[in-house]
Amino acid sequence: MIEKPILKGDQVTLRSITKEDAPQMFAALSDEESMKLTGTQATYTLEQVEAFCEKISTADDRADYAITINDDLTYVGEVVLNNIDWDNRNASFRIALGNQKHFGKGYGSEATKLIVAYGFENLKLHRIELEVYDFNPRAQHVYEKAGFVREGLRRDVLLWEGQYQSAIVMSILVHEYQAL
Repeated sequence: MIEKPILKGDQVTLRSITKEDAPQMFAALSDEESMKLTGTQATYTLEQVEAFCEKISTADDRADYAITINDDLTYVGEVVLNNIDWDNRNASFRIALGNQKHFGKGYGSEATKLIVAYGFENLKLHRIELEVYDFNPRAQHVYEKAGFVREGLRRDVLLWEGQYQSAIVMSILVHEYQAL
């Protein structure tokens, strides 16, 4: 199991996701804009979300953090390093705020910076990568501000409401992080 210390910024605190977060995580799965931005098309039951929360708490190839605002430790979203490849010291990144009322306030930017620092400083990763859909320029801007570099495009990977969308591949390397 990966050690997941609490990560505190000016606006957000990141803490391990627990089974107690399942109701808020489940509620986030009904926010249409959040679902679109993450490309989530499946539907889940509360029981499935609870089982997922329990499973990830002991995984050794991922670090799942709840995004909370200031000292209120209530789940408002999540930020994750997953698919950790320990041999090659790389991981995938994803983030989701669970409700549109939290958009545009800097929470995602700060959570991104905190988890990237954790990945490089605590987990000793060399590379962190992500995919962002081409219809989400706000997220692309956040990732670029955090030091991610565009690498390429995965064409037509998501069929959303009858139209194909492409995913932009971005990454940040440890030396790029250190230069920030």
